Amino acid sequence: MIVSLAVLAGVLYACGVYLLLQRTLTRIIIGLVLLGHGANVLLLVAGGRSAAAPFGGAELIGRVSDPLPQALALTAMVITFGVTALLLTLAYRSWQLTANDEVEDDIEDRRLARRAERASEADESPSAADEVLA
Repeated sequence: MIVSLAVLAGVLYACGVYLLLQRTLTRIIIGLVLLGHGANVLLLVAGGRSAAAPFGGAELIGRVSDPLPQALALTAMVITFGVTALLLTLAYRSWQLTANDEVEDDIEDRRLARRAERASEADESPSAADEVLA
């Protein structure tokens, strides 16, 4: 059972990362939600097998479940909910402004990419000192 849950967490992470790399906001949001679910499953798998509640007496020592992974999973759910609400708000505002949910490249990113290409081309071309030596 734990192995199947670990595989499920891996599949959720893989699908979430794939969707995060897309260019539409709806797929990015779904990818983030899948990553959140994968984190929750992974945290619950890390907690081990289910056992008795930790509110027992001395007779339950060794047979109780660890409450820390459950608390971490609850925290991860709240964080995922907050980030999803923020991204849904941003996607809605983007839809209102552009009637499109595709993420566009930033102008500054394009300028930096062109500068990096020019720098790599300058590094590859032989310098004047190399031509004299040849």
